[in-house]
Amino acid sequence: MLTSKSSRRRALLVGVDSGRSAVHRITLAVLALVAVTLFGVIGYLVLGFTPLEAMYQTITTVATVGFREVRPLTAAGQVFTMALILLGVGTVLYNLGVIVEALIEGHLREHVERRRMDRRIAALSGHVVICGYGRVGRAATAHLLATGNEVVVIDSDERRLGDLMTSHLLGDALDDDTLRAAGIDRARALIIALDTDTDTVYVTLSARALRPDLVIISRARTVDAKEKMVLAGATRAVNPQLIGGRRMASFALHGDVAEFLDVVMHDEDIEYRIDQIRIPEDSPASGRTLRELDLLGRSGAQVLGVRMRDRGQFVANPPPETVLTTGMTVIALGDPAQIGALMALVGL
Repeated sequence: MLTSKSSRRRALLVGVDSGRSAVHRITLAVLALVAVTLFGVIGYLVLGFTPLEAMYQTITTVATVGFREVRPLTAAGQVFTMALILLGVGTVLYNLGVIVEALIEGHLREHVERRRMDRRIAALSGHVVICGYGRVGRAATAHLLATGNEVVVIDSDERRLGDLMTSHLLGDALDDDTLRAAGIDRARALIIALDTDTDTVYVTLSARALRPDLVIISRARTVDAKEKMVLAGATRAVNPQLIGGRRMASFALHGDVAEFLDVVMHDEDIEYRIDQIRIPEDSPASGRTLRELDLLGRSGAQVLGVRMRDRGQFVANPPPETVLTTGMTVIALGDPAQIGALMALVGL
């Protein structure tokens, strides 16, 4: 198991560094050409040429154009010119070889695309980072993109990312530098859906250390692993099989209720949504009751429940005498315009 992981990471590093290596070789080749040119110019200056003549003679010699000499050459000048031809031709051929290799193998294009992707990710803020682009990761990415959220996907398998158009990183999520490159310091949330619970726990610990306030959702492959992931720092630990089984049971017993919740939470074609709104500091709604605020009449959004601050208890269908306070979360049902009006009423 350890050997397979090490081999995977070595292969990953080779793939990531290939573009940088190509650019490094091109840089060295160009520097070598500049050095040969300076060598030729200085040599011809020593032989008595003017700066312009020295530059002209050097370029025509290195480029093997074959024009006549600017001035008659002495024996020393002929020997120097022969040496310059050997150095110059070798350097030019090396430059051509490096450039052709980079273009044919695609390393240069990969490097340019990687730099463009890095700039795109660096400009993101409030996005969701997804570690792992398997079945769960794909489903989470598709839903987030359909609901208008920015996403950065991390995966160590290049084949999984081949057809992905959104921002992504080919890298190991277990590496803190990869998480930083994905913008974890500016992210809204992190979804971890890796192949093993061990890797998921490790990334959960690392992410919590990097961002103590980050919302972290970890996928647990077993029910027993859920508790460990919460202890490791996950905000939520989700077992897809357990949730899937419960939803199937809900459809069997309460079909209409389950379908309604499924539609308002996951159907992109329906405008109505259940959303959460946290009461900010200095909110005009803080310290006032739901009756005073008349949120339904003023915004059109229906308040389904509230949650006390610091992840306290839920109060479903709160009575009109409920007082809103800073840090409390309001859970409401409405279309985008109604939710926006409700957010404005609480000072967001």
